[in-house]
Amino acid sequence: MTPEADLTTSSHPAPRRARTPRRVLAAIAVGGALGGPTRYGLGLLFPTAPHTFPATTFAINVSGSFVLAVLLVLILDVWPATTYVRPFFCVGFLGAFTTFSTWMVDTDRLAAAGAWGAAAADLLLSLFAGLAATALGLSVGRGVAAARRRERREAVPVPEPVATETSGGRS
Repeated sequence: MTPEADLTTSSHPAPRRARTPRRVLAAIAVGGALGGPTRYGLGLLFPTAPHTFPATTFAINVSGSFVLAVLLVLILDVWPATTYVRPFFCVGFLGAFTTFSTWMVDTDRLAAAGAWGAAAADLLLSLFAGLAATALGLSVGRGVAAARRRERREAVPVPEPVATETSGGRS
């Protein structure tokens, strides 16, 4: 067997994975500890009747898609670099606030109850509305970023050109 064919051994050690700092993990945990209960509370405030379209989960997921898209543009393109904002809000809070699993459980329960129209609407509307909300959020975020860039350019004074005499035929 040639060395190229033996994929189980290597003369090079496996690369080390970068470890996530504990403070970043704490930011994610705190964000999640706030996002999950927020979603749960909204579910209690706006319950969905059995075998009907799960409007609360739909609204949570679509609004979360929009907010995540706006935040990512702001975090990456507008705000100064930070270590904790993205993990806290994007991964922690919005990761726990939005919920793929509840969307799928809601759809499954509707299908199991024979509410095929509501199940199909939940599946398709959530998918397409989430994509549309993300696209809209990216557009809004990019618009804010462009406006900030314009403000910065306008705030920087442009020096006046210095008048100089040219020879222009004089001797």
